[in-house]
Amino acid sequence: MERKPTFGEMLQVDASPHDWLEGRGPRLALLGAIDDATNQAWLLFRGAETTEGYLSLMRGIVTRYGAPLTLYSDRHMIFTSPREATIEEQLQGIEPLTQFGRAMDELGTCITNAQSPQAKGRIERLWNTLQDRLVVEMRLAGVASLEEANRFLVKYQVKYNKQFMVKAAVDGSSFRPLVEDIDLDAVLSVRERRTVAHDSTVKVNGRVISVPEAPSVGSLIGKKVDICFVPDGSILVLSKGKRVARIGSGGVHEWSKPTRLHSLKRTPLHIVRKSGQATYVA
Repeated sequence: MERKPTFGEMLQVDASPHDWLEGRGPRLALLGAIDDATNQAWLLFRGAETTEGYLSLMRGIVTRYGAPLTLYSDRHMIFTSPREATIEEQLQGIEPLTQFGRAMDELGTCITNAQSPQAKGRIERLWNTLQDRLVVEMRLAGVASLEEANRFLVKYQVKYNKQFMVKAAVDGSSFRPLVEDIDLDAVLSVRERRTVAHDSTVKVNGRVISVPEAPSVGSLIGKKVDICFVPDGSILVLSKGKRVARIGSGGVHEWSKPTRLHSLKRTPLHIVRKSGQATYVA
């Protein structure tokens, strides 16, 4: 497949479950993204291929570079929803989104699905290279846990990119900047909508979460809120798209001024989605 001309125009994303630690520790999945124009790679180890892992991977990318135009992935259920559109969605022309797909949609990043492993050639070659080189280097360094593997990746990723990156055909970046006050924690989260019960609680996946009265908006009893599970373990409470509280470890509540859930800083370029493909229109 011919390379995209600019940095950030398309990232291929995938994961490689493998015995990366050769029995010295748990079996891990290496999550990765590779820029189609330059071969720059971003890597993150997790215990398995999960939505949380990809959200964390993307946070590292968008925080530094902005939002890519397109992600190119397989049809894993993390990227493509298996459910059929509801009648309401059909009437509005909306396709069902996964949690990761919703997050990317809020960033203005389109997800396009590859139809075969061969179509993801660049990231498949990345896995072949890393299963050879990275495994050996972690063995020599005595890496034996998930935490140690991710610490090792910090320097290894720099070394890898220095060796394998190529110059893009066109100078400049297609990554688009985020607005300064974007609530990135809320965007890059697993989000569930619930109605607050009379005892000021909501139930999500069998878990009871206390949602006391928020000083900024008053009582939330009987109102719909979005409960956002952030990869760092904290929980956000959104009311009408605005963050009103953060619940940290131990159930400690940190109330916030109502902050709207901003997404991408819009530019003259916008995306037209047709049959899963992205067309960029000035």
